[in-house]
Amino acid sequence: MDAQATASTSTTPVLSHVPSSVSLSPKVMATFKPAKVYKGHNVPGTSFTSVDFDDRGDWLITAGEDESMQLFDVRTGKHQKQFYSKKYGAHLARFTHKSTAIIYASTKENDDIRYLSLHDNNYLRYFKGHKKKVVSLAMSPQDDTFLSAAHDDTVRLWDLRTASAQGLLNIAGHPCVAYDPSGFVFAVALNLRSTIMMYDVKQFDKQPFLCVHLDDPVLLSRTFPPRVPVMTSLSFSNDGKWLLVGTSGDVHYVLDSFDGSMLARLEMPPDQIATGLERARTKPYDRPMEPAAGLSSEEVKWSPDGRYVISGSIDGRLLIWDFNPPASEGEALYPNRPAPGKHCTLHPINVLDGHPNGPSRAVAFNPRSAMIATAGFELSFWLPDLKEAGIVKPAEDARVAAQ
Repeated sequence: MDAQATASTSTTPVLSHVPSSVSLSPKVMATFKPAKVYKGHNVPGTSFTSVDFDDRGDWLITAGEDESMQLFDVRTGKHQKQFYSKKYGAHLARFTHKSTAIIYASTKENDDIRYLSLHDNNYLRYFKGHKKKVVSLAMSPQDDTFLSAAHDDTVRLWDLRTASAQGLLNIAGHPCVAYDPSGFVFAVALNLRSTIMMYDVKQFDKQPFLCVHLDDPVLLSRTFPPRVPVMTSLSFSNDGKWLLVGTSGDVHYVLDSFDGSMLARLEMPPDQIATGLERARTKPYDRPMEPAAGLSSEEVKWSPDGRYVISGSIDGRLLIWDFNPPASEGEALYPNRPAPGKHCTLHPINVLDGHPNGPSRAVAFNPRSAMIATAGFELSFWLPDLKEAGIVKPAEDARVAAQ
């Protein structure tokens, strides 16, 4: 694979079929490289702001600052279609459970959510109600409902089949939202109070059944008052045990999704360059920008097996933490890790170069294959080099199932 190839008209397949599957391992994760880099599908100087794979991992949709959305065929690596939303802008493009339809948030004119058919580029429905910018959007993993959160201090529950909101939460604090894998529970993060709340979907209008204050004792020991990172994303692991809290700062968190206890802080070692997206975008990255909800909402994601956490960074690198290694490997990897129930600080097991021209703002892991997509001023598809990992012979392909 040519790690620096610019894919515009190439028909070289990115993925191909191999009957066997390969589990993700630290050795495999260390060999991920950009297999294709797309530089010609957004206006120069503008950044992609969101990326999303469909349920089968065959298609990827982007949204960008140039008010366009781009559709890519993941198997062939070909750019398929371009969709413009010049009047209303485009952000947080999300596939529904059909690969032929998406929802996305407006960025200007109004704050509606739009339901678009990719087949014929026709709008199927408009979801009206938010009065300020939508900064978080999540499809239910089980049905056609979805959640939205906006700067108007509301969270709304919708159904694709009707234009009216099915539920409304009035919340003091710029929120972000996520469903758990069952679709029965959702989480809401409130930056105003550094609080995460858990709700039962069937009792949307009731009080949350769990409230967790995100209190970082390490930051408290470094400065007073502590510089509290702005929470920008939430995501549950595929087994529902853990909640990943992404921030615009230099640290992310993993919480126990049942009791809310902090299990891990994810950050770089103190002697290495900071990575948070709220930092200045040029070297030496030491002039902090004003942190804000919505600065990035897709900078950190789980791998499909729930073992690894993958994050973008201000300098374009891809960071990989091994959060949940088997006990036999964990003792060697993290010899001083506290017993379960106590938080620890984890440093990346790999730091991979990927975006030399600026921040890697959005990250997504293909739900069915060992493939990562990252986006900033360009879009990159990453694949592992299984020959380098010592898993396959040179003649075999790089298609693996992420397990």
